[in-house]
Amino acid sequence: MNAPQPLSRHFVLGAERPAPVPSVETAALIDRIYEASAVPELWRPVLIDIARLAGAREAVLLVSTGTRFRDWVTTSAEFDALVLAHTERFPDNIRTRRLLELRHPGFLSDLDVVSQGEIDTDPLYQDFLIPWGYGSGTATAVMVPSGDSVIVHCERSHAEGAFGLETLAALDDLRPHLARAALLSARLEMERIATTTRTLEMLGLPAAVLGSGGRLLSANAGLTALMPHTLSDQPSRLAAVDPAADRLLREAVGGPGESGPLPVRSIPIPAQDERPPVILHLVPVRGAAHDVFARARAVLIATPVVARDVPSADVVQGLFDLTPAESRLAALIAAGDAPVPAAAKLGITPSTARSVLKRVFQKTGVSRQAELVGLLTGTALTG
Repeated sequence: MNAPQPLSRHFVLGAERPAPVPSVETAALIDRIYEASAVPELWRPVLIDIARLAGAREAVLLVSTGTRFRDWVTTSAEFDALVLAHTERFPDNIRTRRLLELRHPGFLSDLDVVSQGEIDTDPLYQDFLIPWGYGSGTATAVMVPSGDSVIVHCERSHAEGAFGLETLAALDDLRPHLARAALLSARLEMERIATTTRTLEMLGLPAAVLGSGGRLLSANAGLTALMPHTLSDQPSRLAAVDPAADRLLREAVGGPGESGPLPVRSIPIPAQDERPPVILHLVPVRGAAHDVFARARAVLIATPVVARDVPSADVVQGLFDLTPAESRLAALIAAGDAPVPAAAKLGITPSTARSVLKRVFQKTGVSRQAELVGLLTGTALTG
């Protein structure tokens, strides 16, 4: 079914209306839009005011590659969750696809891109948006030179009806400023992020920069070479192919919208076929670094384990955040000692050694002594 074509009312409205003179409030909002282009953490309060101007409940600014949402900022944690669920359940939905196809230089409401019949039957509306208390939106898409699109979208409940012409006109007055600011914001930060990954590439380190929830913002060639056999760029986050490693990575990066500090973590990935084991080092972006990378939450560095010598206890401790006692026992096990002889060398009971070894397994993501030995000596792991 083709999309409805009621666009002439917007083109006519835009052609007939004289150049608007912004009110004091609108002029102040425009200033803040440009401030957000340089300080991305200001986008959320700006979006809150845009939603208020539109009479909407929530708003989102997102970057998409086709219909796939790659990164976004919303007005609330609740809406963060909805955007993530939308990405996972409806990656190629009629609403976003039609918006991008129309390439209209202004804001459009739902009925400009889908028909009422489609709203009444499409699962995106009937099984998702409307039950969540939404279903009436207005959005605009701005194409950027990279081939991506920057979308600004406001949303309210289906029961409140479509957004009116006056609202669309008011949003259209902001659109040129939103387009320039969003493009500038994306370029500034992505250049900083790309510079980081390129620098790590020069040092021989496969690396990526991750955003909220583990979303992949940038990856250098070394990290990309680990895809898809070791790492996978999923719609919502970067994932490890190995289930045990992915569980540790998912726990470390947290959920979308979480703002608390990430832990420093090292996550082992077992060998696959002829490929050596890999250790993922998750380095959180904190303090002054966060001022430079406002959307970034962590730098992920991948280190293949190719050495055949057993690392020292200090190295093992640093790799996996082990306690001194755990690292000493792990080094002895990797050197070939069974738990009982290792316990004797450390002056602890076999029962204590087994308890410590269990904690080592949990932190390194393995479940057997042979796997721990293989991980620490660079030999092939099973399982």
